[in-house]
Amino acid sequence: MLGRIHSIETMGLMDGPGIRFVTFFQGCKLRCGYCHNPDTWNLNEGKEVSAKELLQKALKFKTYFQKSEGGITCSGGEPLLQPEFLMEFLALCKKNGLHTAIDTAGFGKGQYEEILKYTDLVILDIKHVDKRGYKELTGGNIEAFWDFVNILKSTDTRIWIRHVVVPGITDGEKHIQKLKNIIKQFENVDKIELLPYHTLGVQKYKEMNIPYRLSGVNPMCKEKVKKMEEKLLSA
Repeated sequence: MLGRIHSIETMGLMDGPGIRFVTFFQGCKLRCGYCHNPDTWNLNEGKEVSAKELLQKALKFKTYFQKSEGGITCSGGEPLLQPEFLMEFLALCKKNGLHTAIDTAGFGKGQYEEILKYTDLVILDIKHVDKRGYKELTGGNIEAFWDFVNILKSTDTRIWIRHVVVPGITDGEKHIQKLKNIIKQFENVDKIELLPYHTLGVQKYKEMNIPYRLSGVNPMCKEKVKKMEEKLLSA
């Protein structure tokens, strides 16, 4: 089976434990106001590759994975938009003894139970905490996110939680408390990260002639985010 891949990072250090072979899948249905990769949105773009071809590229770095307890991370875009290809690739990775991770917003096309059978770690990006805010920030329906989450919660897959903190949008005390309540629903969370909003991807919007919806919003204060993270992690 062929899948569409935007790009590959062979020595990733921020996308799961250890050194990672990061595959950025093409395609995303969400239109997050702070997205820094609008060039991944169109599912019909990117390079076509087979799961076996992608695996062979990854296996060249297996020695590095084993030394660092790293592995494969499928990111995007949104990897869950290509479920059959994703499942085939993950299954091949597991057959070859590779640790697998999915970096996802949980907004895909289904087949989640089958995909999670071959997934060691889910890096879950929680975009917003309520229906209205989710719609305004991403253009999507939060119910689709919960469809994935409810299946994820029924598995023993390990989880990392990530949440982007945007001034005036996702930085309020009530918002963080709601986020905390959501996270409490999971049993297998190994790590929680609040990520400060930045504007490093704005230039891409100009180059692609796409309006940047958060124009005028300043980057989030990193020190404030640290304090918010401390509150989030407190009992």
